[in-house]
Amino acid sequence: MSDLKKKYLQFIRKQEIIGEKFKDKQKQLTNFYLPFCHKIFKLFKSKNRPLLLSLSGGQGSGKSTVAQILKLIFYSNFKLNVVCFSIDDFYKTASERKKMSKQIHPLFLTRGVPGTHNCKMLHNTIKKLLKKNFSSVKIPKFEKSLDDRLHVKYWQKIKKKKDIIIFEGWCVGAKPQKTKELKKPINVLEKVEDTKLTWRRKVNNELKTNYKKIYNLIDKKIYLKVPNFKYVLKWRLLQEKKLGLKSKNKIMNNKQITRFIMFYERVTKNMLNNFQDNDFVIILDKKHKIKSIKF
Repeated sequence: MSDLKKKYLQFIRKQEIIGEKFKDKQKQLTNFYLPFCHKIFKLFKSKNRPLLLSLSGGQGSGKSTVAQILKLIFYSNFKLNVVCFSIDDFYKTASERKKMSKQIHPLFLTRGVPGTHNCKMLHNTIKKLLKKNFSSVKIPKFEKSLDDRLHVKYWQKIKKKKDIIIFEGWCVGAKPQKTKELKKPINVLEKVEDTKLTWRRKVNNELKTNYKKIYNLIDKKIYLKVPNFKYVLKWRLLQEKKLGLKSKNKIMNNKQITRFIMFYERVTKNMLNNFQDNDFVIILDKKHKIKSIKF
């Protein structure tokens, strides 16, 4: 067994939890991950600078896991230095969101949607990572079980220039909807708690402005396509279970997660409906396996 296969299988086994075993581990590596990484490597070679890849998909689709697998392959097979980070780590602090909830709309107290990230910090961080004359960069760390950003001493410090930057997140690359599409509520949350459309209009406007500026920096967009929206909830419940096994802090129960997903529903469904806008689409089956990759 090659060194890459050993490291890959070791990593996958660490991700497995009771009730969810990864199927066809080696086939997924050979048939999908390796050919895909080879294509990205050729793309990298055609550039004379770091390559910024985005990796998006619904909650629980496996973005963080896929990002780490790509990082492992890029280093093991192509000797490329890679950094992975999530848009989640750029959430505004609890106090900042509390202020937004009072000044704009109560729903902004809950992290997640565009408008709840520190876009200035995110944009500056990416620009520093892409800079030709690179100097060290600190990437913030957000602790979801505490619902707040951690102290700077816990942040990820990047000391060396990277060849590939993988920027992952559920709404990375999302495009705004037309104003008329916002009128009809998509779920109970919007119908009952956003009767004047203030919240969803603000979210949509953020995608048109602050987030567009960030997403314009991306070289290639990768999208993890789930079978349909109901799997976002199913896999997000599993994700929370996984979080509970890793952390001693309080996690959300099923009822809380069901409500939490409603915050993400509009943007997630819009991204699902427009998945073809991405450069690469990784299609997942109902068992969470890669079915195919569209180039």
